[in-house]
Amino acid sequence: MAFLRAFGSYVPPRVVTNEDLAALAGKPAEWIRNASGIDERRWASDEVTVADLGVAAASDCLRRAGLAASELGLILVASGSGERRFPGPASAVALGLGLDATPAVDLPIASAGSLYGMALGARLAEDYGNVLVVAAEKMSAVVKRTPFDPNTGILFGDGAGACLISAGEGALRVVDSLLLSDGSGAASLRLDWETGLSMEGMAVIMNAARRVPAAIAALLARNGRTPGETGLFVMHQANLNLILRVAKTLGVSPDRFFNNIARYGNTSSASLLIAAAEADFSASPVCFAAFGAGWHWGALLAERV
Repeated sequence: MAFLRAFGSYVPPRVVTNEDLAALAGKPAEWIRNASGIDERRWASDEVTVADLGVAAASDCLRRAGLAASELGLILVASGSGERRFPGPASAVALGLGLDATPAVDLPIASAGSLYGMALGARLAEDYGNVLVVAAEKMSAVVKRTPFDPNTGILFGDGAGACLISAGEGALRVVDSLLLSDGSGAASLRLDWETGLSMEGMAVIMNAARRVPAAIAALLARNGRTPGETGLFVMHQANLNLILRVAKTLGVSPDRFFNNIARYGNTSSASLLIAAAEADFSASPVCFAAFGAGWHWGALLAERV
């Protein structure tokens, strides 16, 4: 049995508003807000790495849990914006926490990486004890490449989130999870080393709007639950309009979908855990969901102990 014991997060101090991006994007600030639901995002300074962001979020999570890094049995780090092909940021995050032998595994899955980490961590907690899932992204380094793409550059921010999963205790018990992949859409959302981010926005939104609610409904059904009985939904914060569409498809009030995208933008794999670190889990059960490049998507169900 696995439990979600604590969440943590970190976002850089620099705030980048829609007004800051309006001239660069050639779009009015209000257009950016209406198209995405985003008012501002955080961008890290040039010297800050993906691993630096991850260490900060991990430290916040461990502090909230009252756990020392030395008590971790496994670290899973999700990121799609690492600075190099290999090694990924996982080993650097472990080093930043003062660890030199704890296994640290990279999950190079954009947007849905944190959900995959949570689902895998819940399965591995029985063998490894305390599993720390970290998701960190520095998307500003991607969108600031020349030329600036006004359709994607306005969406993304930097940040990191973390989740501590333990075999023995925690506020939320993991009930079940559902992970899915379909490589047929891989070319529609990708980050190439040579040419940068490529995103077919319509393909992404149409697939996410169809596949996410279907995954949520399937997971709930196989556990004898319905969307209407779910206390809170926490999704990858990709786009406010997408979150509203998922709520409508499930027949659930948008009020039950936590969102903080207006303040942070789309932080890719980090967004789900940043949102979880700010959410109120007094309502139960809780359904986490994400969709990202690959395609990779799915859902995880947890309930208060």
